[in-house]
Amino acid sequence: MRLSFKLKHHFFSAFREFFVHHHGSLDFRAKIFALVIAANEESTVKSYVIVKNIGLDIYNNDDERANLLMITTKEKVTKVREDNGLNIDILIASIQKELKIVPRYAKKIDTKELKQLLPLTYDEDTISYQENILEFLENLKNETLQTKEVQIKKDEEKLKI
Repeated sequence: MRLSFKLKHHFFSAFREFFVHHHGSLDFRAKIFALVIAANEESTVKSYVIVKNIGLDIYNNDDERANLLMITTKEKVTKVREDNGLNIDILIASIQKELKIVPRYAKKIDTKELKQLLPLTYDEDTISYQENILEFLENLKNETLQTKEVQIKKDEEKLKI
């Protein structure tokens, strides 16, 4: 990463929600990635490379935004690992709460993308745990899209204005 990006990152970390366009959306995606990565205690830097590559696809090759997604994901995983006010249960509750507030975020849950992280896991129990997380996320997504369909349409209309 370039030095200019690192400096921007430190500045944005303090004021991210003010300076990053669609901060809430990026943060939600980071929580989803962090949930799957943190479930694997043996995860490596390769996980974050995958997140960045997925970010490049999501954000149309916007390298800075993909880097922000990667770094925000890494920050959340670090908080879970260090038991710094965040653990997997709190992360799940946060995702559920955010979907109740902004149900259109359910469209950002893409388990096909998340499955790219599973081949980096070698322990069968951990793979099973991650697969259960993916199943939970897919069910949460489908339930939210079904039960909040009218609200999602209204919210999307407001965004077009």
